Parts: sequence; structure tokens; C-alpha cells
Amino acid sequence: MKKSDRQKVFDKYDGKCAYCGCELVKGWHVDELEPLVRNFTYNRDKGKYVHDGTCRHPERLHINNQNPACASCNIMKSSESLEAFRNKISAFVNSLNQYHTQYKFAKRYGLVVETVKPVVFYFETLI
Repeated sequence: MKKSDRQKVFDKYDGKCAYCGCELVKGWHVDELEPLVRNFTYNRDKGKYVHDGTCRHPERLHINNQNPACASCNIMKSSESLEAFRNKISAFVNSLNQYHTQYKFAKRYGLVVETVKPVVFYFETLI
């Protein structure tokens, strides 16, 4: 990606992550809103899967489909659709209640207050 195109993606939301709205810092990612799904092949010499330079849906590789993202949002979103990402985030509270003792203790002592509301991404609040 050209540096000028990367800057255009960065500027889309004034240097903020399109998903959580945090200020982007060095190491921010360019995310494809509709995923590309990069292809990997196993490299025996390296003992791991490596990107082979191709992807499914190469027609989605354009600036209108690209969003600036903090590393944690982009890694969590992975190659999921926007709705799958939204559903994943919505399930976090349930997961915390089921599997994380520290979270349950913090909640029991009033240190955590849960709210039930839809997941709305930062870029959706700007429309």
C-alpha cells in the first residue's frame, strides 16, 4: 500500500479507530470492512504457514472498503464480517460471567456494572 493511501485511510476518522474510536498510535492497522481473507500455504522450511501473496475477494482491496483500526480491534475482528464482529463483542459479557472468576468477584463487589446495549462502532456514530 502506498504511503499516501495509508494516510487517506488514517484520515477517514481523524486518526481514530473505526471500531472503538481510540486514538490510533504507531502500529495501527488497515482493516478491510468486507474481509479479503488472505491465503496461506504451509512452508516446510520455516515450519509454519506463510502468506502466499493472494487472497479471496481481491476486488475488495480498495480504499472505500478500508478502515483504520487499532491493532486490538483488527486482530479481534480478524477476517470476520462486521456483523460477526459485532456479535462476538456482544457475547463478551456472557463469557466473562461464565469463565472468569476475577470478573465475577469484581461484579459481586460492585466494581463492575453491566449494561445491556447494542454494539455500535465508532464510524457508525458519525453517519
